[in-house]
Amino acid sequence: MSTAYPEINEVIKYIQDHIDEPLSLDRLARYAAYSPYHFTRIFKERVGVPPHYYISSVRLQKAKNLLLTTELSVRDIGLEAGQQSLGTFTTRFTERVGVSPAQFRHSRQQVGNHLDSLQKLMDWKNNSPPGYTGNLIQGTIHAEKPFQGVILVGLFTKPIPEGFPPYGTLLSSLGDFCFQNVKPGVYYLMATAISWEMTATDILLPHTTLRAKSGKAVIVKPNAHTPHQQLTLHEPRLDDPPILISLPLLMKNFLIRISQHSNL
Repeated sequence: MSTAYPEINEVIKYIQDHIDEPLSLDRLARYAAYSPYHFTRIFKERVGVPPHYYISSVRLQKAKNLLLTTELSVRDIGLEAGQQSLGTFTTRFTERVGVSPAQFRHSRQQVGNHLDSLQKLMDWKNNSPPGYTGNLIQGTIHAEKPFQGVILVGLFTKPIPEGFPPYGTLLSSLGDFCFQNVKPGVYYLMATAISWEMTATDILLPHTTLRAKSGKAVIVKPNAHTPHQQLTLHEPRLDDPPILISLPLLMKNFLIRISQHSNL
């Protein structure tokens, strides 16, 4: 966790403790004893996203919890997440999680099947084959503690793991990874790890998974070299953004790619 602006830790705790209440920028700025402008600047510098976006992310994370742990209707859960319209809640949830609220609620069995399929794979390829074309992003993933399982790594368009990443893959172990044909743009590199012992709920609600994110944006320019990236998986930290993307969706798409490749 960054040591810059330690007062933001207290604001994050305040947001999480009062997520069911109206949390205006003025209210949060007063709590931090900053002007709204200065508070917004240092919050974004520390967390990666503006305060209002972080709040909406925490509310969506709460919605994911409620979908799996209660029998509340999707409409009522949308209200709990601060959305008055069922349609708006469903659209935003689907955009940022990757599946609809109803699909997410009924996905436990799929998680177990995907994990079993991944564990049976014997020929994972962590590196790109020779003969690549286009812009290339390579990197290495380390970890602060040992684990056995699968690592999900992706390039996202925002500094928060949400929505389906334009480039993503799964790794069977720590070590090197590679993305080919990356379009020019600004990306944020993030990863999380799933151990073989995790339950379906632990994977659908990844509050305890090891995770990592690049210290700064990855800028890809046409026909230009991009520096080798280094990521270190660590225990969840207070200033880590919620993992909103459905991890089973990433697992499913990886298995589909593997299946298509094996049939060539």
